[in-house]
Amino acid sequence: MFGLSLPTLPFIGNNARADQSAPTVLTYEQVEEIGRELDALRERTVASLGADDRDYIYRVVKTQRGLEVAGRALMYLGFLPPVWLAAVGALSMSKILDNMEIGHNVMHGQYDWMREAGLNSEEFEWDTVCPADQWRHSHNYMHHTYTNILGKDRDIGYGILRIDEAQKWNPYYLGNPVWALTLMILFEWGVMMHDLEIENVIQGKRKWHEVKPLLKGWWNKAGKQVLKDYVVFPVLSGPLLATTLAGNVTANLVRNVWTYSIIFCGHFPTGVQSFTEDETAEETRGQWYVRQMLGSANIEGSPLFHVMSGNLSHQIEHHLFPDLPAHRYPELAPQVQALCVKYGLPYNTGGFFKQIGSVWGKIFKLALPPGLVRTQTPPGVVIERRRTAA
Repeated sequence: MFGLSLPTLPFIGNNARADQSAPTVLTYEQVEEIGRELDALRERTVASLGADDRDYIYRVVKTQRGLEVAGRALMYLGFLPPVWLAAVGALSMSKILDNMEIGHNVMHGQYDWMREAGLNSEEFEWDTVCPADQWRHSHNYMHHTYTNILGKDRDIGYGILRIDEAQKWNPYYLGNPVWALTLMILFEWGVMMHDLEIENVIQGKRKWHEVKPLLKGWWNKAGKQVLKDYVVFPVLSGPLLATTLAGNVTANLVRNVWTYSIIFCGHFPTGVQSFTEDETAEETRGQWYVRQMLGSANIEGSPLFHVMSGNLSHQIEHHLFPDLPAHRYPELAPQVQALCVKYGLPYNTGGFFKQIGSVWGKIFKLALPPGLVRTQTPPGVVIERRRTAA
């Protein structure tokens, strides 16, 4: 994006358009100063990690386990509709906390400094069908390294959706809303299959022998999850097998819909920008930081909302500092926003319904051929490229 040593043209973000208002212009030196300021913010936060952070994650784990025990126990009274609803609610919240505020964040290494086996990023396994090691590759490495780079970041559309104008349209995308709804309902399974790169397998770009280790991982992990939620616990409830099975299915569905919605709100609402591989060649640290800010969005909400989102409601801060404890993002957000104001960078934030409405609007619009719809794009950011001596 920003590191090309060309003396001629400035960088203009992929979603910028010449017919819109003038973009923000940053010099190469300003971008590097942004990098230094964010590095300093990260260093101050790392230096302050301690007992409060340790106590926080312990409380969350204790709460998650308590909710799971309560949900499983209440299923034995599931013949009473209010109790069944309470059981499903407790189990749903347990699965959301395990997936987002614990699993996602622990596997980013946010608590590795504690040196506790149960919270170690390389050893943790979560309550979902995707094997942790596959997720760490597709998410921690591929997504966080190549955030919003077309052709590199497979989170752009998850291999099945057109979610960015720069993705070439074809008739398949007429089904965009259907594919998106299906992905939302089956999100944990979509995440599991993410590392397979199914579209590349279908096109012959990836051979089946390359994906055999993935399939073995699916069999081991997904098999255990299916056995636990859809066989063992329902059977243990005896005559309430059907209501327990329905409760477990519903809890997984609630977790899937919630997780999908939070993730899509943080990555795909109007104003989020994408980039090309050429634009991001030879990227400096400061330029990487700017890409994270331009390619992310936040969701405003209450403290409980932030916890239940795994603090991914602060997606901008998460992309900047993926290995810092996520519960620190609310205190970092005002400082990041102030930095954006200082340099004239956009800070994409809004309420949940605004952001999710924007996302679904894009899903429907981008299902249609480009000539039939007009999309609104941000003015973008122009950054002076590093110049070489003549």
